[in-house]
Amino acid sequence: MKKLLAAVAISLFMLNAGGTLGASDVFTFRADSITGTRSMGREVTILSGNAEVRSDTMLLRADRIEIHGENNRFIYCIGNVWGFEEDRNIIFTTDILRHDRILQITRMEGNSTLEDRENEIVARARFIEYDDENEVAIFQIGVRLFADDMVCRSEHAVYNRRTQILDLSGFPTVFMGDDEFRSDRIRVDLNTNDVVMEGGATGIIRN
Repeated sequence: MKKLLAAVAISLFMLNAGGTLGASDVFTFRADSITGTRSMGREVTILSGNAEVRSDTMLLRADRIEIHGENNRFIYCIGNVWGFEEDRNIIFTTDILRHDRILQITRMEGNSTLEDRENEIVARARFIEYDDENEVAIFQIGVRLFADDMVCRSEHAVYNRRTQILDLSGFPTVFMGDDEFRSDRIRVDLNTNDVVMEGGATGIIRN
């Protein structure tokens, strides 16, 4: 028991003192149960039951969260994952989440949703990868994106948050009100709702 308590104490110290990306990036955690080890090369902290990790800009909640790697680089969330990126006002939910604190890349697997509240966009897919530094999201398998009266469907999509450009491929379809557009590839400017279709383009416009 003393060894377990010592391991947890070391983990707490490492997360609050040494687990940083920069001088200002310190994060804390809580859970019903906490176990861990700081053995060289096997550093891991496991949070079980109502697990929560909070950094300067991100809040993560899940049934289970594992923090591992040198300087607590990797965060692995399992079950009922919910996250909030405060500085960009983005909320996401998923079954499994992996986050690299150095590269600032987040990967979501399973029933996944990303809600960009600032730009009023909601996207759903079976796999989502979000590059926080470049503000680019990749969606794969059963992609659905909702923006105002627009609904986009495809098997693959790339969303550039800075330019508000959405590239759809893999049987893409765009519904705008009563109008419908299909093509091999579709590019949508979410600022203007302009649609550019490439390859086998068809459309239905209802007055």
